[in-house]
Amino acid sequence: MKKRILISILLILFTVSCGFKVLDTSLGSNFFIKDIKTIGEKRINFKIKNKLLLNTSKTQERIIVVNLNTVKKKSIKEKNIKNEITKYQLDITVNVKYNQTNGNKSDSFVVSKSGDYSASNQYSQILNNEKTLIETLTDELAEDILNRLISSLNDL
Repeated sequence: MKKRILISILLILFTVSCGFKVLDTSLGSNFFIKDIKTIGEKRINFKIKNKLLLNTSKTQERIIVVNLNTVKKKSIKEKNIKNEITKYQLDITVNVKYNQTNGNKSDSFVVSKSGDYSASNQYSQILNNEKTLIETLTDELAEDILNRLISSLNDL
């Protein structure tokens, strides 16, 4: 009985102290975005730009310049037997390049999201479905870009 207790205590001690550290992104960003230059879809870039600028602090000493190149691709996903479109697929790809002004670090990465929305009999309903999907995908893209910037600028 004592052996089982001793073995379980030792097992817990060895597994708990493995040295794994979780990356804490709740501390916020440690950089300031001086300028964001955009190419491509204006509405998507505007929303991403506002989210990125909202989550940076002017008191930080790392100053970066970000370039965003956004491409939106809309395609037909499904058709029914009557050859009518029932679903559309929307792919948004953002090519992000950043340069650190007071250092020599620069990098680029690509973030992509896709989703689909259903077609309707009314054209206005199709536009509303597309607009809500763009809002959702843009929020996810902005979060991904911010997380990638934080992780790449925090590398040792």
